[in-house]
Amino acid sequence: MNKKIFSGTLSALAAIATSAVAQDGAGRPNIIYIMCDDMGYGDLGCYGQQLISTPNIDRLATQGMLFTQAYSGSPVSAPSRASFMTGQHTGHTHVRGNKEYWGGTLVADPRYNNLQEYQRVGQEPYSTDHVIIPEIFKDNGYATGMFGKWAGGYEGSVSTPEKRGIDEYYGFICQFQAHLYYPNFLNEFSRSAGDTETHRVTLEQNIQHAMYGGDYNQRAQYSADLIHRRALSWLDSQSADKPFLGIFTYTLPHAELQQPDDEILQAYKDKFCECEEKNYGGDQGSRYNPTMIAHAQFAGMITRLDQQVGEIMAKLEEKGLADNTVLIFTSDNGPHEEGGADPTFFNRDGLLRGLKRSVHEGGIRIPFIVRWPGKIKPGSVSDHQFAFYDLMATFCDIAGIENYEEKYKNTKIANDWFDGISIYPTLTGEGTQECHDALYWEFHETNQIGVRKGNWKLIVKAGVCELYDLATDVHEDTNLASAYPEIVDELKAIISREHVNSSLFNVTLPN
Repeated sequence: MNKKIFSGTLSALAAIATSAVAQDGAGRPNIIYIMCDDMGYGDLGCYGQQLISTPNIDRLATQGMLFTQAYSGSPVSAPSRASFMTGQHTGHTHVRGNKEYWGGTLVADPRYNNLQEYQRVGQEPYSTDHVIIPEIFKDNGYATGMFGKWAGGYEGSVSTPEKRGIDEYYGFICQFQAHLYYPNFLNEFSRSAGDTETHRVTLEQNIQHAMYGGDYNQRAQYSADLIHRRALSWLDSQSADKPFLGIFTYTLPHAELQQPDDEILQAYKDKFCECEEKNYGGDQGSRYNPTMIAHAQFAGMITRLDQQVGEIMAKLEEKGLADNTVLIFTSDNGPHEEGGADPTFFNRDGLLRGLKRSVHEGGIRIPFIVRWPGKIKPGSVSDHQFAFYDLMATFCDIAGIENYEEKYKNTKIANDWFDGISIYPTLTGEGTQECHDALYWEFHETNQIGVRKGNWKLIVKAGVCELYDLATDVHEDTNLASAYPEIVDELKAIISREHVNSSLFNVTLPN
């Protein structure tokens, strides 16, 4: 055969093979997205933490890329998760706060040994007018699993996992329910098992004991472990024949500060002397049980999470899937002081100002680590500025899903925004990284708006503007608004451009 013809034949065969792979999905990268709950920027060893052991996540950072200026979608849980899921910032996305839906008052529920429970739980549903990440990936041949907090709709609402592209789900539909680490029930949906809707699963051993005080410590079904084991089981069922998207929204280390009294907790009981410990009296209304060892509990919960990340890494290796899986670790927002948590004690460098619920850096700058063997240079560090709403675009680039905005834009509504810019070029070094003109946040509960443009940061509190230069003042101590009125006006104009009014989540625009 003529070499030219032979070469052309091989090329044609290769094209056919490539097309077949694209059609059945085999060979496309898998994505595992681990988003923990309320972990601060400085809570990991690889970000400078000195008191808590995180060897597995630190190892992940040496194998991939660590970001120093990554941002959550919001300073609290539900809207931050909505920003990730929708590819929209909180000036555009429907869910902009932790709006709860209780099904009446607490009642003695015979399903849970007559312990008091809400009859319906959950948060404001994601808008069904706008696509979310698992819907896109399921539509493009990916298996989809989610394990942990949903927070995208209340039980029975228009937005529950089975209605939004999730094949397998196990965890808390309601983020408030997740306050209790030994709950009465969890929520489950399994398409492979023939489920038609997300339903409750009673934790039979737990309900034999009190929900608060009393013999609560006799409860043995620890939700963080149950969720993790189900995620590992799902991961174990995956193969190289079909790509998968796993969204692991783990609840650690969010309050309450409770966990099994095993070797992890014992190590921290011995580590902190009595003068360094903190006694927390509890808050029954928030479902935070008391603890005499709040510091040991918090440190132990982060190390427990680190151990779980290590087990996920080991499972990918065991399955031979590590080389073709993009593994991401991050947190939904900054650290909290709820349930006895003490970020001042653990983050003694005081690098960032603000906590959860604040658009100061401490409330929204988060740890973000990505490993992708063969694509990301091990041990690399990036100061690229991006936020959660960039991840839809990034995930689509990773998966080779082209023109997702055009394909999934809802033309029936006036404005269906996709605010994200893919960080694929930063991850891989392929192509030129496009940057945002500015990053944007708003949060109604504390009546704050944040805009970052380059190193300038505008914070609006109840309509009053504060301006900071993060290049020289990352702690945001010196308000420069009066010195640079022209910069303030420039950033206010961005707010006018990006903010769309919400009847549910109102903020005061700048004066």
